Amino acid sequence: MKKILNYINGQLMEPVSGDYLDNFDPSTGKVYSLCPDSDERDVELATKAALQAFASWSVMAPEKRSRIMLRIAELIEKKLDVLAEAESIDQGKPKWLAKNGEIPRAISNIRFFGTAIEHFASEAHPMPGHAINYTLRTPIGVVGCISPWNLPLYLFTWKIAPALASGNCVVAKPSEITPMTAYLLAEICIEAGLPKGVLNIVHGLGPKVGSAITVHKQIKAISFTGGTKTGAEIARTAAPMFKKLSLELGGKNPNIIFADCDFDKMLNETLRSSFLNQGEICLCGSRIFIERSIYTRFKEAFVEKVKARTIGDPLLDSTLVGAIASKMHFEKVMSYIELAKQEGGTVLCGGYTVKPEGRCSEGWFIAPTVIEGLSFDCRTNQEEIFGPVVTITPFDTEEEVLAFANSTEYGLAATLWTENLTRAHRIAAEVKSGIVWINCWLLRDLRTPFGGVKNSGVGREGGWEAMRFFTEPKNICIKL
Repeated sequence: MKKILNYINGQLMEPVSGDYLDNFDPSTGKVYSLCPDSDERDVELATKAALQAFASWSVMAPEKRSRIMLRIAELIEKKLDVLAEAESIDQGKPKWLAKNGEIPRAISNIRFFGTAIEHFASEAHPMPGHAINYTLRTPIGVVGCISPWNLPLYLFTWKIAPALASGNCVVAKPSEITPMTAYLLAEICIEAGLPKGVLNIVHGLGPKVGSAITVHKQIKAISFTGGTKTGAEIARTAAPMFKKLSLELGGKNPNIIFADCDFDKMLNETLRSSFLNQGEICLCGSRIFIERSIYTRFKEAFVEKVKARTIGDPLLDSTLVGAIASKMHFEKVMSYIELAKQEGGTVLCGGYTVKPEGRCSEGWFIAPTVIEGLSFDCRTNQEEIFGPVVTITPFDTEEEVLAFANSTEYGLAATLWTENLTRAHRIAAEVKSGIVWINCWLLRDLRTPFGGVKNSGVGREGGWEAMRFFTEPKNICIKL
C-alpha cells in the first residue's frame, strides 16, 4: 500500500509521530494509501525550513523564480495522465474531467503566476515641486496555504503559485481526504530543482496541522479555501495575531433563468453547472430560479437530461457522475435529501444511492437529484449541501427573484440567463455576489479577482489581487 510522505526542507519524510491516516478511494469505499497524521512538530520543522529558505528565495531575481516555476508546470504537463488518474482515484471525479480540466488548470495556475512576477509593477506618485513617492512591494515571509478536497491540485496550486512567485516561502496543507496529487507535486518540485524549504507540504488533519499553521507566530499570512465554519475559526485565531487573511468559503449560488434566454444553451450549461464534479464545486448553481412562463418546459427537459447522466466508475470515459469524495460527506448529502422531503419538497429524479456493478459496488455514489416545491427560505435552500442536489423554483418578477437570490448568508457566485442586455446589467448589479456569469458558467480569466461577499469569504484571489495579498506595500517618499 502506497505511503504518502510530507515534503519538508526539500525532502520526502515521514511524520514525526510515525502515525498515518487511512486514505480511501471513494469509488470503492476501500483504503488504498496512507496519509501522514502530522502535528505541530511537523509544522515547526516546515516553518524553520521555510524561514531559512526565505533569505535567498525572497531576493532571487524574478526571472529566475519564474524559470523554476515554469519547469514545475512543464513537468506537471508531462505527467498529465498519471496525475489525472491519481486525482480521479483520490477524489472520485471522472478521470476525463481531471485530465481535461483540473490538471490543465493547475498547469495554467503555475504558468500564469510564474510569468506574472516578471510583469508585477508598483506605483509612483509625484508631488510636483515637492517630492516623489514610490511603492515597494516585498514578500511577506513565510505564509500558510490550506486547500480543500474538491479540486485538490487545481486549488492547491491556485494558492501556492502566487505565494512562491512573489518571493514567499510556503507551509502548505492539502486536504487529508485528497492528499495524493500534492504528494506527487512534491516529487515534481524535487525533480524541477525547487530550492529546499521554499515549499513545504505537511499532510494531516485540520485540527492538528491546520491549527498549528494558523497559530504559528512565524507564519504571517493565511490563505484558506474551505467551509465557512472553519474559516470563521481561522479568523478568530489569526485576526488577533494581525495575520493577513484570504478566506474563500462556502456558497449557495443562484442560477436565474429568464424566459428570453437561449433555451438550449441554457439547458446544457445548467446541467453542467449543477452536477459537474458531482456538484462538489463551490461555484455550482444549486438554487435554480426559472421564470414561471417557461418553468414547466424547463422542468421536463432538465429532469429528462439529468436522468440520462451516466453514474459509475470514475476511471471509465463513459462516466459523467463519479463518487462522493468521502463517506462522511456522502452521509451529509443524503441527510439533506431527507431534510428536503421533510420540508415538503418533491424529488423529481435522483435522491437515492447508486451501487455500480463491479469494482465500484461499495463506493459512495448518489444519483443527481432535482427537488421542487420548497420555499426559498427553507434550510435546504439556505444551507450549503455541496453535492449533486439542486432545487428548482418558479418566479414571476425581477424583484421576487432578487429577493430569493439574495436571501442566503452566502454570496460567492451567481449565473444569469437572459438575452436582454439592460436586464442583464441591472440584475448583475443587484445580486449580492462576488462573481456573476451572464449566459455562461465557470468561464474564468485568471487575471480577474475571485472571491465572495457575506459569509462566502474575505479578500480576493487571482491576478494582481493575489500578488498584492502575498506582498507588503511600502511607501518611499523622496523630497525634491
